[in-house]
Amino acid sequence: MKKQPLVLAISNADDPQLKMLSAVPHVLVHSVEELTEEAKQAEVILHWAGPREILRQAFISSPKVRWVHSRSAGLDKTLFPELVESAVPVTNGSGVFSQSLGEFALAMILYFAKDMPRMLRNKQACRWEQFDVEEIAGQTVGIVGYGDIGRAVVDRVHAMGMRVLAIKRHAPKSADPLIAEFFPLQQMATMLGQCDYVVVALPLTAETHHMISDAAFAAMKPSAVLINIGRGPVVDQAALVHALEAGRIRGAGLDVFEQEPIPADDPIFKLENVFISPHCADNTKDWLNDAMKFFLAQYERFSDGEPLKNVVEKHLGY
Repeated sequence: MKKQPLVLAISNADDPQLKMLSAVPHVLVHSVEELTEEAKQAEVILHWAGPREILRQAFISSPKVRWVHSRSAGLDKTLFPELVESAVPVTNGSGVFSQSLGEFALAMILYFAKDMPRMLRNKQACRWEQFDVEEIAGQTVGIVGYGDIGRAVVDRVHAMGMRVLAIKRHAPKSADPLIAEFFPLQQMATMLGQCDYVVVALPLTAETHHMISDAAFAAMKPSAVLINIGRGPVVDQAALVHALEAGRIRGAGLDVFEQEPIPADDPIFKLENVFISPHCADNTKDWLNDAMKFFLAQYERFSDGEPLKNVVEKHLGY
């Protein structure tokens, strides 16, 4: 029987998903002080939970490491210079959480199209008030960041009869039957001006930080809704609040924020045209189990010398 690679798992000791590693040789650490000589012999690092500095020290201290896996899809709290510059591949959890995020984006579109806030206010006031609602079929959705999460959104909104536009760094070589038109990043304002709903699904990098700010809101329709299911700091939250207060855009459905948890005195809490989800749109009852199952499948591929899935472009940050 071939020898299985040792895994250095960075996590809290009481995480129940760690039991799923029982058939895999592993060492658990949740502090720099726990980096034993055995841990430093690991060939694989699983960054399940914990600060980046623990991961960095584990990586620097473990010369045999040949692969690093991050539980999360976003890598803004994972990557550091030594890892980026190394030849060690990094994989992430992209795809594990996308379906639920796609559902959340569709829920936000329906929330505003059917004016559910008005229905809730009328219920609380015991008021019977009939009013017109919108059909979403025929309306336009713009996807800013057409990766795995963006595709999950597109699958759902296209099925509802919506027209879809998308921004992608490199347009696909062949036509995508679900996308009416692709736009390069330089033409984002042109795309935004056509959209009834704008779904942001970008990772956080130096390039994407505050990519959605005053210029983007100025390009959007006053009737448009912004939905962010990527990373909070991709959207300039102060500019967003200003746009919402001024009626520059219709509303926002947000699962991620610049500061989490949101401070209790943050003005965004008081805006009636904002739906707030506390970064849990992908927290299904099985999401952590699914994330560990994905790692274990990856581990099998690694052990068998097969290509890994979700190998990221470290210099790009995704």
